[in-house]
Amino acid sequence: MDRMEIFINTVKIVVIFLMMIQVVPLLVWVERRGSAFIQHRFGPNRVGPLGLLQLLADAVKFINKEEFVPAASNRVLFYLAPILALLPGMLAVLAIPFSTPFGIPSFEFMGSSYGPYTLQVQGAEIPLGIIYIFGVSSLAAYPVLLAGWASSNKYSLMGGLRASAQTISYELGLGMSVVGVMMLYGTFHLNDMIAAQEGLLAFRFFGNEINLPFLPNWGIFFQPIGFILFFVCIFAESNRLPFDLPEAEAELVAGFHTEYSGFKMLMFYIGEYGHMIVGSALVVIFYFGGYHIPYVSEAGLTSFVSQYFTGEYLVPFLVSFIYLHVFILKLALFLWIFVWVRWSLPRFRYDQLMSLGWKTLLPWSIFNMILTTVFIYAANAA
Repeated sequence: MDRMEIFINTVKIVVIFLMMIQVVPLLVWVERRGSAFIQHRFGPNRVGPLGLLQLLADAVKFINKEEFVPAASNRVLFYLAPILALLPGMLAVLAIPFSTPFGIPSFEFMGSSYGPYTLQVQGAEIPLGIIYIFGVSSLAAYPVLLAGWASSNKYSLMGGLRASAQTISYELGLGMSVVGVMMLYGTFHLNDMIAAQEGLLAFRFFGNEINLPFLPNWGIFFQPIGFILFFVCIFAESNRLPFDLPEAEAELVAGFHTEYSGFKMLMFYIGEYGHMIVGSALVVIFYFGGYHIPYVSEAGLTSFVSQYFTGEYLVPFLVSFIYLHVFILKLALFLWIFVWVRWSLPRFRYDQLMSLGWKTLLPWSIFNMILTTVFIYAANAA
């Protein structure tokens, strides 16, 4: 890897991180407008077109708010917690493949020759992508617990304890639900999972080839139970309604971030929405074909683009560009579902939340794993 490739990869990582940061205010706007639509209100509509400049006003408000630190708090951990809240989502999103790779031709720069390069549309191509994302995402419980304990506030501490217990409870169901996906595709590599979902639905069953050309070859049709379990657990892992017990304002004022304000509070928001983005992206990759277009193969899309454009590097770039927007559209759909559910369902009681995780989701995820084993055996049987 030469210096230019290191520079390109560094820029790519910074761009992905900045895009994640910029998506958060947009999601806040969507959440406000969406809740207003559901509740027959107008929502933000005064500052800028459709209220979009309200986001800028909110950013200025957060930055200029007075920094408050409780006298009895642990100042080091109090400041460290919101910073750590950003890291899991930021690091996890780097492993998400947003599109197909494309090439960069050779070029001259300051008297030296560089290239050609193959650019992956992701921060880093990690062979054990699932393990990496789950390992990094599991660290999200620590900043929440740190924030609750360091604030020296009983409501914050209760929220931190609730968050850690909730994370442990639902990570079991989350991990077990994904075992079926890994068994089905036979890989930990996210790019291989997306490639396996290309084309039309086809599978083997006791030696017979079964084709269903009216359906895409998506994981949702092989893992419907796993999809439901995974999607529910994602809500719990990101502390979103109806699983927002760590922040329950009716009981805990604001939960683990009761004592936080200003920019530190904003960091917790960015971390929460970062987990929403990562969770929705994994749903798209595992169950909805990733960046693939239903009923259109990559070869077919390349052939279509080649009818209007030519070039060894231009055509793959345009194909990658189209796939990127397809992935973003699918991602936006599931992010909207997060908003929709928040303003449609009431919050669980804490005993209901724990009962759902241990007595319902975990047994069903084990059942789904056994069912997947039986399906794979039937697919490979002569």
